[in-house]
Amino acid sequence: MFILSFSIALTINLTPLYNFDINYLGISKSVGLSKETLMENYRVLLNYLNLPWVSELDFPDFPSSESGLFHFYEVKRLFMLDYVIALVTAIGSFFYIRYIKNNQLFWKLVRPFQLGIAVPFVVLFMIAVSFDQLFVAFHKLFFNNDAWLFNPSTDPIILALPETFFMHSFILAFVLIEIQIIFGYFYTKKQAFK
Repeated sequence: MFILSFSIALTINLTPLYNFDINYLGISKSVGLSKETLMENYRVLLNYLNLPWVSELDFPDFPSSESGLFHFYEVKRLFMLDYVIALVTAIGSFFYIRYIKNNQLFWKLVRPFQLGIAVPFVVLFMIAVSFDQLFVAFHKLFFNNDAWLFNPSTDPIILALPETFFMHSFILAFVLIEIQIIFGYFYTKKQAFK
């Protein structure tokens, strides 16, 4: 859980990914705003989503509907949940790994890491085959309404956050997960059999 929640937290705060996609996806041209303006609006969004004391979302350059703002409120709650999970599991993982180390039980972690290596590959395969279906399934799982279905005329921010950007975010998150699991596998294997 720590690896998953940490990877999500890292991905959602990695602004260079959006910076790259502004150029790569031609977002500036499609919305008619400069890269600097888009980055400023993106920072406003991240501040709202990340900071519990920021209670209102007001984009400098995009109007928002009540439905759109409600969706971002729900996303903010998911961000907060992810941070709580990351914190709690980081503490739990620290004490568990200390216990494993003190009792030379690294062998117990080799098999779970070995099996865990396959999971991100399965998700990455699903992304490659049909990200659209995965994206819809993700929203149906985490949101019990249709507020995530943005109308570009009332919530033009959706034009600045195209689905391909979210696909890149998913890919990055699962690549980060895979790197950590592979590292965990080789580290625990080395410790178990030295």
